[in-house]
Parts: sequence; C-alpha cells; structure tokens
Amino acid sequence: MKIYCEINFDSIAGAFSIGEGVRAVCARCGHETESYGVEEGSVKRCMAVMREECPKKESNFYTYVMP
Repeated sequence: MKIYCEINFDSIAGAFSIGEGVRAVCARCGHETESYGVEEGSVKRCMAVMREECPKKESNFYTYVMP
C-alpha cells in the first residue's frame, strides 16, 4: 500500500549534539522517524526506516511530497 508521510525540517537531538535534520510522520498511524541532514537522501532514509519500524508490521511503500 502507498502511504504518504508529512515531512518537517527541524533540529534533531543526538547523543552529543543538536543538528539540522528531517522528521517524517506517517499519515496513516502517526509513527515518526527522524534523520540528520536536510538533503533528499535524509528524507529517503526516513522512508526506509519508516518501513522497517512500522508499528503494525506492514510492508507499506512510504512516499512524500517535499514542503
């Protein structure tokens, strides 16, 4: 199933520092993933992690529309 995610650019807190990053939110269940960086690769990483971490154990295809 194709699921859209909301993309937000924000400060992401890491173990030792705070940096610019991207946060993706599943439009279906609200699950969130985040990744450092603000490039398209960081957004794609969020989509891949979203698929791996799906709380419903589904194998959805996650996509996005850049803001």
